[in-house]
Amino acid sequence: MQKIIILDFGSQTTQLIARRVRELGTFCEVLPYNKYPEDDTDVIGVILSGSPYSVNDPEAFQVDLSRFRGRLPLLGICYGAQYIAHTGGGKVESADSREYGRQQLVTICKDNPLFHGFDDNSQVWMSHGDTITHLPAGAQVIASTETVENAAYYIPAPQGQQSVWAVQFHPEVYHSLQGTLLLENFVCGICGSRREWGASSFVEDTVAELRRQIGTDRVILGLSGGVDSSVAAVLLNRAIGHQLTCIFVDHGMLRKDEFRNVMRDYECLGLNVIGVDASEKFLADLAGVRDPEQKRKIIGRDFVEVFNAEAAKITDARWLAQGTIYPDRIESLNITGKVIKSHHNVGGLPSDMKLRLCEPLRWLFKDEVRRVGRELGMPDTLIGRHPFPGPGLAVRILGDITREKIQILQEADAIYINALRDWGLYDQVWQAGAILLSEVRSVGVMGDERTYENPVALRAVTSSDAMTADWARLPYDFLARVSTDIINKVKGVNRVCYDISSKPPSTIEWE
Repeated sequence: MQKIIILDFGSQTTQLIARRVRELGTFCEVLPYNKYPEDDTDVIGVILSGSPYSVNDPEAFQVDLSRFRGRLPLLGICYGAQYIAHTGGGKVESADSREYGRQQLVTICKDNPLFHGFDDNSQVWMSHGDTITHLPAGAQVIASTETVENAAYYIPAPQGQQSVWAVQFHPEVYHSLQGTLLLENFVCGICGSRREWGASSFVEDTVAELRRQIGTDRVILGLSGGVDSSVAAVLLNRAIGHQLTCIFVDHGMLRKDEFRNVMRDYECLGLNVIGVDASEKFLADLAGVRDPEQKRKIIGRDFVEVFNAEAAKITDARWLAQGTIYPDRIESLNITGKVIKSHHNVGGLPSDMKLRLCEPLRWLFKDEVRRVGRELGMPDTLIGRHPFPGPGLAVRILGDITREKIQILQEADAIYINALRDWGLYDQVWQAGAILLSEVRSVGVMGDERTYENPVALRAVTSSDAMTADWARLPYDFLARVSTDIINKVKGVNRVCYDISSKPPSTIEWE
């Protein structure tokens, strides 16, 4: 299958480039800047991402462009554009002031294939501290703003080779109003994509790949009740049928009645599911643990230990399948080597795990997972469920975990989520949940008595892929009703707050 390679230099928006390319019906892979796949004959074009570094920084990420330049069409974005200029004999210097925010392209070379169909004064989004002051030899300016002369440039290639395009703005972000058109011009027009990527082709290709990968081996898959693991299970079931055994582990930190409800939901899918109550083990191992990274790693370790115990009961079990998706892997370790947070599917697996790992959804964004689920014929009741963290309420309880705290949060969360459904708001929100601020005590008054109890924070966000998210503007009347119900019905809570932070700078989960 045709693909675009996006070489990641550490930009926070690299994954947005990937999403835009996928939306154009073209498969793409994001790879570290120094991991270009030399032998991959399916590559039809290369995109260089932005970066937190300056090209003049001695520690800046560098790549040998000769590995693909001239052989494939090349598009540089922001740092990528500056790097091409810098290494080609041009000059990149610190701008007098940081060029950040909306700009209009006051001149556009619409004859150049990168800008076919563009409107006059098209709005773009700038975000850089350096600027290209001199272009490499042979380069042509193809777009400018009032303050950035070399906003986009083109380096025509000799006959028989492929050319280079570069833009100092970010076409992948929403504020570049015709950014998707620019990427379409590059991916489809210049690179010649046949637009063969989609849910149907993914199912067909992945089923065939799973059959080759797994052969006649037995596979164990951990079900959580969420969209990702459910879709992974149905996809594997289509590929290998009776070779798949699904295990749903109750680690004691699920939502209220979640274990029973999930087991019931899977009856309609024809899956072989074993339910395991391991809550005592998880809670004992988490006793007194306050650090969120340590919580996640303990839960991941215990999860695998439970699976190893179950695997001993299943003849020829060789694989552990997980519903890991692309944002999980990106957030766990970005190209700069800085951990944002370890996901349970990524950061908690021990090196001595006895089962091989199978992650059929590892390249998909959440919206793509849902489309694949619909392609597989799964019911909307499962496909439309909000994401829920694998460690469960453990990462929604600040501080140490106790059974009493879990019960408090389960009750508060149930009131909140049920109210979202009752008010017709559930499907308007990407993800919602309650957080118990058990590290904080709040003074309150109930009746004639003074209380000193915990606050609960409500979180609801809108998003399309969990890479970025905005806080949901829920009605005040709704929030007032939920607050009243939680305080009146949940013992141990005397204050309710609403989280109005977006991602970035915050993450969706609190831990």
